Amino acid sequence: MAGRFIEVEHLGKVYEAAAPGTPAALQGVSLGIDQGEFVAVMGPSGSGKSTFMNVVGLLDSPTSGAYRLNGKDVSGLTTDELAHVRNRVFGFVFQGFNLLKRISAAENVALPMVYSGAPGAERRRRSLELLAKVGLAPYADAMPNRLSGGQQQRVAIARALANHPQLILADEPTGNLDTQTSMEIMDFFTALNRETGVTILLVTHENDIAQYAGRLIRFKDGHVVHDGPVAHEKAAE
Repeated sequence: MAGRFIEVEHLGKVYEAAAPGTPAALQGVSLGIDQGEFVAVMGPSGSGKSTFMNVVGLLDSPTSGAYRLNGKDVSGLTTDELAHVRNRVFGFVFQGFNLLKRISAAENVALPMVYSGAPGAERRRRSLELLAKVGLAPYADAMPNRLSGGQQQRVAIARALANHPQLILADEPTGNLDTQTSMEIMDFFTALNRETGVTILLVTHENDIAQYAGRLIRFKDGHVVHDGPVAHEKAAE
């Protein structure tokens, strides 16, 4: 796995508050992800897929094993360094959108740039550019409660792109959306991956959503039980 963008080896995660007898959330997970891949992560509730996503996104720490990002062991990073990597390397998209309700769409998109210290004029310019990219140019000054669920998710995607991330981490990004809107969001992710080469790691419960990816990693009881091209997995089902 040398030279890979993401490398995890023998990754384990045990939650101290888990009930006695509960399996570890992650058990000896080893895999690599190359820059530019579009990877879907699936598995039943409690399988470890969300824990894996949180560890990769530096939102949680493994109990055992190693995680290297761009060849660097992240266990040696300070709290400030971890925050810097999260802000500059990753873009996060969640099922619940996580928009601040009292500020406009453009201001929500600008938030990561505030934390990275970008000047106000640059934040505004880039926010408008990104909202146009996701088809929401006319709604830059709209408040989130005036937008549909699909529009709010597009704002969240624009926000995730604010600092030119190398990796988009999307946790059930279509979970609260209707079928047509879900397809539009996934078409956008597909085009984004193809046109910019950004790596996408997407957690989903839905097989039809996973089909947009080029690779599928399936978890069960903290283990990886399938890792390969999506087409092969589809043919086997």
